[in-house]
Amino acid sequence: MSILISYSKVLEIAGDIIRVEVPAGGHDSDAAPRFNDLAVVQTAGGGQSLAQVIDLKERSVALQVFRGTKGVSTDSQVRFLGHPMTVTYSGNILGRVFRGTGEPIDGGPDLSQDPRVTIGGPSVNPMRRVLASKMIRTNVPMIDVYNTLVESQKIPIFSVSGEPFNAFLGRIGIQADADVVVFGGLGLIFDDYYAFRKTFEEAGVFHRTVMFVNLASDPIVERMLIPDMALAVAERFAVEEGKRVLVLLTDMTAFADALKEVSIAMDQVPANRGYPGDLYSQLARRYEKAADYAKGGSVTVLTVTTMPGDDITHPVPDNTGYITEGQFYLHNGVIDPFGSLSRLKQNVIGKRTREDHNQVMNTTIRLYSGARDAQQKQAMAFELSDYDQKLIRFGELFRQRFMDINVDMPLEAALDLAWRTMAECFEPQELLMKQELIDKYFPRPTQQV
Repeated sequence: MSILISYSKVLEIAGDIIRVEVPAGGHDSDAAPRFNDLAVVQTAGGGQSLAQVIDLKERSVALQVFRGTKGVSTDSQVRFLGHPMTVTYSGNILGRVFRGTGEPIDGGPDLSQDPRVTIGGPSVNPMRRVLASKMIRTNVPMIDVYNTLVESQKIPIFSVSGEPFNAFLGRIGIQADADVVVFGGLGLIFDDYYAFRKTFEEAGVFHRTVMFVNLASDPIVERMLIPDMALAVAERFAVEEGKRVLVLLTDMTAFADALKEVSIAMDQVPANRGYPGDLYSQLARRYEKAADYAKGGSVTVLTVTTMPGDDITHPVPDNTGYITEGQFYLHNGVIDPFGSLSRLKQNVIGKRTREDHNQVMNTTIRLYSGARDAQQKQAMAFELSDYDQKLIRFGELFRQRFMDINVDMPLEAALDLAWRTMAECFEPQELLMKQELIDKYFPRPTQQV
């Protein structure tokens, strides 16, 4: 059992951060405060607030107070609990909603007697992982056909404010072929939180979903804990129960902004655009939790990363791109095929999917690229050939049938629709595809609808 130690000399109060004096030699004892440990801070009127150690110095400890420093004075007592933040893990958390402190906020049954696990642990040993080789079906053609989501992949949705990225993320959550969905909301307005919850409930998948929610009005320190809580629970489901777990996090830019706010309050030397110098490491610690376990299930991480000003060179998307295995680029309400990328799709396309998948993907994207060029020629009043007219027709059908994020169809149906779309616009020899695939899949006149 941990030995609880208390100090009562608060040296500094800055925003939601306090610095407490630790006596000489205090860091050397077994009961000394450690990085990320929790503490209870006494407030005015006998109240208490939870805090977390975020910095250690020779004679002082800095703590982030969860509920803010209102009511904290320089003689407030600080009692260190001797352990880091934990989160409830058991089968009882499915269908429940928690806040950033790990407390249920849905009015459901008490979980205080359920087991708890420490959050923020190291990534799994690479020797315990296997190569990503299984597809997660989403029924979104621009993902399943063109940028396949693979089990154990870590991939963000790059977008900007005003785009329907939250609705899109929620739709993937209810349609994805996964055993458990762990949702983490960071800095959400209440309407967005309610929309996510309603989406999961109305789709009948809330029983396999766990929600960790930090609202915009909640303390930012809770915002920083949400990803670790979601990932700690996801790892347990994958390792101990062999579940295929999909983790959804929105918005990681809000997480990075919380890190930035704390680092400024700590007087740390800022890096690019004021973000902390360890931004890359902080993001990587979370994304690298994605894994396909040799003995167990898998953890797949899909996040939203908003780009301020649609600037992909902004520090958050820029660092994210070096960590993750591609991105889905949500732009003007559609998944842009030229800005999106899945680096692991080659592990499953044609191996776990239909034989024509790779050829259909490459051919339709080539034709759509040609359609974009033909449209530019048309806009500049150049003369268009018959083939250009066919490309333009194909481009219109492709945007309508595939790029709309509301399109919902299984992979095989999407591949068949791609063949029908090509047949409506081109002759077989114009596709430049393998003849055996054309003979097998190209619709004949009586098959075309």
